[in-house]
Amino acid sequence: MNIVMREMKANLRSLIFWSVGMVLMVLISMGKYAAMPISGQAINEFVSQIPKALQVVMGVGVFDLSKASGFYGVLYQYLLLIATIHSVMLGASMIAKEELDKTAEFLFTKPVSRARVLRFKLVAAFLNLVILNGVTLLSSILICNQVAGDEDLTGDILILMGGLFILQVLFLSLGAVLAAISKNPKTAQAMATVVLLITFLLAIFIDLNAKLEPLQYFTPFKYFEAQDLLNGGDGDPIFVTISLVLSTIFIGATFWGYQRRDLHL
Repeated sequence: MNIVMREMKANLRSLIFWSVGMVLMVLISMGKYAAMPISGQAINEFVSQIPKALQVVMGVGVFDLSKASGFYGVLYQYLLLIATIHSVMLGASMIAKEELDKTAEFLFTKPVSRARVLRFKLVAAFLNLVILNGVTLLSSILICNQVAGDEDLTGDILILMGGLFILQVLFLSLGAVLAAISKNPKTAQAMATVVLLITFLLAIFIDLNAKLEPLQYFTPFKYFEAQDLLNGGDGDPIFVTISLVLSTIFIGATFWGYQRRDLHL
């Protein structure tokens, strides 16, 4: 458990930074909704006149912006991107930093196996995800319901945050496995971020061209889309299964690679 506390302490400043960023995103974005000088219907008409490509890039066009739920649906796409970037970087750094900071030699002089070290690191990383997701969830419920009027967004936000958390775990495991199998720890975070951005761009291309829809299984950003979850959906079981299976495979591969890699001390 000392390793868990050590990891939590090491990531505390970063966790606070990301958490504050998420709260500010929700506060500023929903504050704009509350302060809209024109009716929501007028905004919908304005958005409909924007070129389709720009609508897709901005994440608008599929939501009813006259409602707080629609406005939050747009915001959710940005929260999702931020949270997954945090997750993939956390997953990569929890392994690579021991070599980058030259602390691996000290760590492995302790009477614990590599598997146990990694297990504790994953527990600490998982707690970081829970805290960030919890902060986002609570701030979203409090702020959104404050400006939503008669519209209760609690149920919708809970569903969206559930999808967000599954993807947080998926990208955490992706970052971890890339760091575990990478020969150069300095490139682990960069590699993980590139993979994330490629899948994010693929999701945009799919929205731009319906013929690319079969590729949706290759980008997690299509697994839990706000427009689907806000329309009464609880998440496609296929996408939930794919996410959980991939996370399990990545974590298993992380243990395999971590125990066999040569550490650069």
